[in-house]
Amino acid sequence: MADTIYPDWVERELSRVDGLKAQSAGAVAQQHRHALAAHFDGVRGRIMLALDNGAEFSFPPALAMGLADATPAQLADIVLSPLGTGLHWPQLDVDLTVDGLQHGVFGSRAWMRSHAARAGAVRSPAKASAARANGAKGGRPRKVQLAL
Repeated sequence: MADTIYPDWVERELSRVDGLKAQSAGAVAQQHRHALAAHFDGVRGRIMLALDNGAEFSFPPALAMGLADATPAQLADIVLSPLGTGLHWPQLDVDLTVDGLQHGVFGSRAWMRSHAARAGAVRSPAKASAARANGAKGGRPRKVQLAL
């Protein structure tokens, strides 16, 4: 397999592995879960991960940065990093970490901020009703200024 040419991100991870000592590699493995397998389940419309502790984790592609508008064929083309700590979609040039996904981080900080802003800007009858009810009570309470 010495003739295999890996993408840059795989080469970086492989070189990181070479630099780790056995003891520290064991400590890292105990602290963070890694994926043994990953695939796109077209029936359920979810990315499925099998973790090293026997647990399974899944998420809808629409939650993740760069995957929302992908075709099923693009979503199915997942490459697992050599250590199982990351997922890469070569056709989409998207990378996500297993640790981040488990902690609800589905993209970069900037993307997560804009995603949250869009979610907060959603207009629905329930939200409008709650705003009217709050307004009838006098609106948002004023901040209390403490005298020092």
